[in-house]
Parts: sequence; C-alpha cells; structure tokens
Amino acid sequence: MARITIIETGRVPQKYRERHGSFPDMFERMVRAEDPTATVDVVSIPNGDALPDPSKLEAVLITGAAAGVYDGLDWIAPLEDFVRTAYARKTPMVGVCFGHQLIAQALGGTVRKSEKGWGIGRHVYQVLPENGVIDGEAVAIACSHQDQVIEAPDDALTILSSEFTPHAGLLYANGATLTVQPHPEFDVEFAQVCCELRDGKAPDELVAMARASLAEPMDSAKLGGAITRFLARR
Repeated sequence: MARITIIETGRVPQKYRERHGSFPDMFERMVRAEDPTATVDVVSIPNGDALPDPSKLEAVLITGAAAGVYDGLDWIAPLEDFVRTAYARKTPMVGVCFGHQLIAQALGGTVRKSEKGWGIGRHVYQVLPENGVIDGEAVAIACSHQDQVIEAPDDALTILSSEFTPHAGLLYANGATLTVQPHPEFDVEFAQVCCELRDGKAPDELVAMARASLAEPMDSAKLGGAITRFLARR
C-alpha cells in the first residue's frame, strides 16, 4: 500500500475550490483511481505547514502553483533543499507543472517564462520509447503554463516532449524521480476553468482553440496511473 505525501505549493482560486477541490484533492482522486488502498498525506505550504524530513517519507508529489520557481519567494529555497535531500536518498518523488520546474531548477536545470507564450488546453506529447515508466508513442494531456524547463539537468532524461514543450517529462538518473509539465490530475471541467482564467491574458484565438481541444480524447488516466505506480515503487 502506497503512502504518498503531497506537497501543496499553490491554491485553486476560491471561486472554483468548492466545486473542484484543492490541487491535493485532485491528485488524491488521480491516485485512488489507480490504487484505492493508497494513503495520502498533505503538507500545505500556503497554509504555513513545515516541510517534513524526506528520510521519513515513503513517496513525495509536488503540485502546481501560480508562482514561478524563479520568483525568489521565501519558501522556494527550502523546498529546493528538500528536493535535493529526497533525490540523494532516492525517495520516490514526482513533480507536476510547478513541481516539474522546481525539481529541475533544484537539480541544475534552467526554467524561465517561454517566449512561446501560454500553453493551455489539450497538448499531445511524444513518448520516448522503452522509457520504463510511460507506455505508448504519445499521450494527450491538459496543460496550463507559461514557464518551461528550458535546459534539463544533466541527470535528467527527457521522456515526454512536444514542439511547444521540448522537456515536458523528465526521468532522473537516481531512478526515483519523475516530473511532468502537463496536468494528469485535471478533469476536463477544470481544464476548461484554466482556459477561462486566461481570458484577457492570452490571445483570444488561442483560448478558443484550447477550449475546443478539450473535446478530444485525453490520456489523463494513463499518465496518472503511471505516476501512481512510480510512486509506489519500493
């Protein structure tokens, strides 16, 4: 039975939280869809929770956030230290969106706001063959980001990629760290909310195309299942 500690780094806007839940709620639904016996603990940075000792955790999942990893907020450096300790101890660890970028930055990669602008809606990512974690040739997943991993850390192998996001999924050399840019925890309804939140911030045509793209099939359950199994590795 997996015991996963979710590090919440950002909040769902209050307007949407009652209907959709928090980011940890979304991840818990994702995890339990694959493993109903999993135990989930939440450490909330926005609520002021202290980071735990990685040596006492079985598995870690770091969520998305509206913040940028380069913003210099007072909790980012301690979280990077946490990541480096967990990495050295080979604690199973997954990062999604902000978590993907934070882990990359902590381990020597480069993250910045992309000149390509907003990535929203359903994006299709090519899967590196025989990577040992994600099956198939491609996965279609909802995304919502401007920031990207521009240069992957030396210890990272890119296993998901697209023209828009070349380093969309990274598998690390310690064998216990996996990160992805898109959001397998989002259902279609919340992915539509993310498009709504870009009204007036992203070009109208891009937002309209992103909304329309979410009518196409997605592989969220497939990627979510792969992440859950990865975290349950012993």
